[in-house]
Amino acid sequence: MRKTLALLTAVLALAAFAGADYYVKSKTHTDAFSLMGKSQPAKDGVQEQWIGTDRFAHISSGLSVLVDLGKSEAVFINHKSRTYTPASLPLDMAKLLPPQMAQMAGMMKMTASVTPLGTTKKIGSWTCQGYEAEITMMMPIKMIVWASTDVPFDFSHVMGKYVNNVLQGTMRLDEATLAELKRIKGYWIAYETVVDMMGSPMRTTVEVVEISEKSTPADVFKIPEGYSKSDTLAMTM
Repeated sequence: MRKTLALLTAVLALAAFAGADYYVKSKTHTDAFSLMGKSQPAKDGVQEQWIGTDRFAHISSGLSVLVDLGKSEAVFINHKSRTYTPASLPLDMAKLLPPQMAQMAGMMKMTASVTPLGTTKKIGSWTCQGYEAEITMMMPIKMIVWASTDVPFDFSHVMGKYVNNVLQGTMRLDEATLAELKRIKGYWIAYETVVDMMGSPMRTTVEVVEISEKSTPADVFKIPEGYSKSDTLAMTM
């Protein structure tokens, strides 16, 4: 489930993208937790997003997701297994997973309920509005999201294209769930996610530390040297 959550986080992080050539850097933290008698240590990391008019990249140490709306394609890059999995858009995630995972994905339907907190908070240089989200995806997920429209890019136009091509196919969103997620206005500057893993909470936080305007390096959208193609998405992260 931790691997599935990593994929969900990557997809949701892409969901606020738009504009032309911006770089976003975020710090991440996962608390230590225990599951089925096995302890997992706390983990800190960095994730990056490169935002172009029709191209988006989410890059982390475990998984990178590259989306090219102009070519109607996405590529998932697993850095641990050193493999990459291309996919056409609109995305059908069940076709990319190993058979046992595909069966699970077929039963997985995401629902969401979003409640504005009615409070503001300054995070870095961004004024944010708070939201509480309750998500069900086989198990309950609670989120606190701080989103801001006080960012240097307009995300609404590309957000619509991204939802139709990627997000709905990945999370099997119906119109009601999509409408709930759209209640979160602006770019997600910081968010906390708590997943109930069979009675053991797993808490992850993400916070943006930099947004800057710059041209996306060409190698961001290249497959790393030495990586091999896989028809199914490896879930080792």
